[in-house]
Amino acid sequence: MKNPEHVKGIAARAALWSARHRTLAILGWIAFVAAVTVLSGHFGTIEATGADQGHGDSGKADRIVEAAGFPERPAGEMVIVQNRASSNRAAAVADVTAALRKTPDVVDVQAPIQSPDGRSSLVAFGIGGDPETASERVQPALDTVARVQAVHPGLYIAEGGDASGEKLIGDKLEKGLNQLGMLSIPVTLGILLVAFGAVVAALLPVALAIMAVVAAMGLLAFASRLAPTVDTTVHVMLLVGLAVGVDYCLFYIRRERDERRNGADPHRALVIAAQTSGRSIWISGLTVIVAMAGMFLTFDTTFVSFGVGTILVVATAVLGSLTVLPALLSALGDKVDAIKIPGLYRRRSDGRVWNGFLRLVLAKPLISAVLAVGALAALAAPALDLRTKAEGLEDLPPSAPIVQAYRAIDEAFPSETSPAQVVVASSAVRSKGFEQTVARLRAEVEASGGRLTGPVDVRINPAGTVAVVSLGLAHESDLTLLRSTVVPRVFGSTPALVTGEAAGSADFNARLDASLPWVFGFVLGLAFLLLLVSFRSVVVAVTGVVLNLLSVAAAYGMLVFVFQYGHFESQLDFQAAGGIINWMPLFLFIILFGLSMDYHVFVLSRIREGHDRGLSTRMAVREGIGRTAGVITSAAVVMVAVFALFATLPLASTKQLGIGLAAAVLLDATIIRAVLLPAVMALLGEKNWWLPRWLGWLPQIAHEPPQTAAPARDERELARV
Repeated sequence: MKNPEHVKGIAARAALWSARHRTLAILGWIAFVAAVTVLSGHFGTIEATGADQGHGDSGKADRIVEAAGFPERPAGEMVIVQNRASSNRAAAVADVTAALRKTPDVVDVQAPIQSPDGRSSLVAFGIGGDPETASERVQPALDTVARVQAVHPGLYIAEGGDASGEKLIGDKLEKGLNQLGMLSIPVTLGILLVAFGAVVAALLPVALAIMAVVAAMGLLAFASRLAPTVDTTVHVMLLVGLAVGVDYCLFYIRRERDERRNGADPHRALVIAAQTSGRSIWISGLTVIVAMAGMFLTFDTTFVSFGVGTILVVATAVLGSLTVLPALLSALGDKVDAIKIPGLYRRRSDGRVWNGFLRLVLAKPLISAVLAVGALAALAAPALDLRTKAEGLEDLPPSAPIVQAYRAIDEAFPSETSPAQVVVASSAVRSKGFEQTVARLRAEVEASGGRLTGPVDVRINPAGTVAVVSLGLAHESDLTLLRSTVVPRVFGSTPALVTGEAAGSADFNARLDASLPWVFGFVLGLAFLLLLVSFRSVVVAVTGVVLNLLSVAAAYGMLVFVFQYGHFESQLDFQAAGGIINWMPLFLFIILFGLSMDYHVFVLSRIREGHDRGLSTRMAVREGIGRTAGVITSAAVVMVAVFALFATLPLASTKQLGIGLAAAVLLDATIIRAVLLPAVMALLGEKNWWLPRWLGWLPQIAHEPPQTAAPARDERELARV
């Protein structure tokens, strides 16, 4: 096939090929999505186990226990009977015990124990069958406890545990995700209807984004053979995939429509869109993928799973935008504007409001820059007090009865809800000497002044090679006492590793702290290099990195203000827990830095396009930002709406994720792109394009679409006029 226009670049060549083979491109895309979906269902997805996700001593201990062949234990449940208006618990405890023994699927009902303060009694039991599915069989026990509570209204009687907690999370999360699925697509479609004013143009980005997410989820099944996945990954993929998939299509379609309205024929309009927006999508997608790859440097199973999932969904969205979208635009021609909506459809979208605001910014660039930086600094200030914490009970909806029950149990019996476990791998765990060691540990617990709590329980595997000694911690900070003082003093030279919720959280934080410099350096360094190569300017690359860091810092500050300080608790249905979920800052940095590059690359490409045509930097900034203001606003509104919907989910982690992403994108599309970027570029002037001579070997990438004649006779047009 001849290429009389001498179009260069992957994006443009892919678009031209797809447009000239549109039937093959469209059917090939549909076949690809269907094939990976069907095959993934056949092969299944490999999920990470608990032992896969551990770090440090706790991770080693968990792997030892998993390999030791301990009999599978039923999912543990507990019923607390606590003095409230009445203090006579004996009859209620007897009723609970007797009723539970008659309840279906309830096994191993234990004798009641009393709390140290004498106000509470606890009855422990298990849910028979596979512990992984115990949440499906826990309802009869919950009903039994509710009936006993009704008989003894003067006492507080409630149930909490593994199965009931999983049921609470599962039911609420499933309901929230169903609502999210029902709302996200209509909300996105509604925003696009307003943006385009035409039904067909609005449906295209939504349909392609959904197909990209479905295809990426299918590919995840194959990727899980190399990196086992965690269940949260699919939610993150939906979050990122719907946002970037819609944005990429929106950029492409808007540029093609604008060129048609400027008088270009269908062939020329598609060539320009491919050469400009298509190239921006390619560079932006590559930058997002590079940022997501930074998660691999954490060497954490959850982050690696997130990294694989987001890379797959972004790559699939880019593939669809550069192949099937040009084919569809070529096939539809001007029918892409079909079914116009009266009052919303506009032939031109110059963004008069944004252009008026932009003139003000460019007239006073120094004042504008100072005000923008001041606003971002004020928003980012709370981030100086950012603290992290592990996910726990306090991250569930505080109004849920099971959460309230678990809180009461945790306060009265801390060793029962989140015990520390000392794992000893030794052939002498059945010996008298080991019994004496456990006795010394009990003595240390008694002498700890309440920092360590009993009872001290011992489990030994059938082979007699591994023992798990459980005890309670009054507070997570007491883990240091157990690890650094008590265990070495009691167990001496015998290898003993401490695991449990507190130990796992501490080791996870240590792993993240060690990986932070590498992740930040990797993401910032490669983003700088990509911008440097794409725009052949050191200044543009530096300012791009700095501006994105400012938006991330502001998002951190807003997270601390809301979730750590406890503002808007009732509106968002959460309870402040004195910290942000420990994996959230690093994950948000990577996601936000990648997504921010969408807008940055798109806007800079349009500015560089004007500069390459001979405009001054100030005029190029005015034209580039002015012409992209409408599409940037529409894309930002889509992202903010989709991300904000995640704040409606029940877990604190999903609320933090949604609010953090929505706030950052909103700031990025307004203060950063509409004020700070044009102000800084206007102040720098021609210095924006500075490139040292020794970097002159960097490839020349054309930002201005080629000025060509009509297609040669033997070149068939891309669409009929």
